[in-house]
Amino acid sequence: MFDIERWQEIFDTIRKNKLRTFLTGLSVASGIFILVILLGFGQGMQNGIAKEFESDAATSMWIWTETTQKAYKGLNPGRQIQFKNEDYTTIVDKMDLNLENKSMFYLPNDIITTYKNDALIYRVMGTTYETQFLENQYMLQGRYLNWQDESQVTKVAVISSKIKREAFDDIDNPVGEFIKISNIPFKIIGVYKDKAGDQEENRIFIPISTSQKVFNGADKLDNLVFSSPPMDNFEQAVQQSIKLKSQVETYLKEVHSIAPDDEGGIGINNQMENAKRFYALTGNIKIFFWFVGLCTIIAGVVGVSNIMLIVVKERTKEIGIRKALGAKPWSIIGMILHEAIFVTAISGFVGLIFSMGLLEVIGPNIEVDYILNPSVDFNVALSTVFLLVLAGAIAGFFPAWRAASIHTIDALRDE
Repeated sequence: MFDIERWQEIFDTIRKNKLRTFLTGLSVASGIFILVILLGFGQGMQNGIAKEFESDAATSMWIWTETTQKAYKGLNPGRQIQFKNEDYTTIVDKMDLNLENKSMFYLPNDIITTYKNDALIYRVMGTTYETQFLENQYMLQGRYLNWQDESQVTKVAVISSKIKREAFDDIDNPVGEFIKISNIPFKIIGVYKDKAGDQEENRIFIPISTSQKVFNGADKLDNLVFSSPPMDNFEQAVQQSIKLKSQVETYLKEVHSIAPDDEGGIGINNQMENAKRFYALTGNIKIFFWFVGLCTIIAGVVGVSNIMLIVVKERTKEIGIRKALGAKPWSIIGMILHEAIFVTAISGFVGLIFSMGLLEVIGPNIEVDYILNPSVDFNVALSTVFLLVLAGAIAGFFPAWRAASIHTIDALRDE
């Protein structure tokens, strides 16, 4: 039942001790504020890392050649490994692997790319049509490379939206235009956009067969890329990706006579392994943020408990009079608890509103590496406030129990 007289007493006590109540509430509100802000930035780190991994398919594995570091089978260290088309076809067609997408790259060197009389300082890469899926690209205009382009060794090219903006700013649709690569005309067939942004759009893609034949690549390859199908959960995807990496690495080291324990010769970047390490790191950071925030809240709750002890001390004689007039112990406890819960709840909600408001305003505007749109689920934030109220009730209970336990005669003698 709503007891208006009790609420009047609470407000009278607060009014008489404005500064003390304000400082107590400030410590509690700052605890919730700090916790929500820290959790928001923890989520922002996860968002930022997820954005970084959008540059390529989440389950992709990129392989490139390096120099061997160890002697093996009579061969000296320092050998530069060279992939061949046969490496790719064997992995794709003859090995029993669970692949979703696959591609290969040949990067012609010592070439000059021009449009009309202007030089285009972008990387030309020969590849296959499945690169679109491995690179998380989508088309803005025209089409991507296809199997027919590869089989017919056509001289076509796909440019990025960044290249269109910088080199074709006076043309609304560059599809059908020609660029020259080492003075050989290539027809633009499409404009792509990469989800990772401009840093991934400094590349012009042409068919792998064309790049090898026209630019004296023979059957050489610079990169191999594979991706495994998505799984039901993250751990299964990681294990599948690690298994794929092990099988491909074992085959390539065997066929190119690289020592099994040689860290050179072949470089492999496994996106799932990278993701696992980053997510584990952000998970630990979020746990640390929770710890710091909860410690701050506990400090505020302890402050509430101390203030309630002071309140009990100040009102000892009043409590004695109430007991002498027949007040029950639980009514004394309720009187102290109400004030503790009220101060804690109001302060907690103030801290919550300010922190959520701050994240809502500045979160979308934060542009920092690996931090994107810091935010907190409102239900999680609200749960922390209710937890705080419960803690405030517990903090107020002990001073309230002490007040109820004071003997009436001792209370009336208190000065």
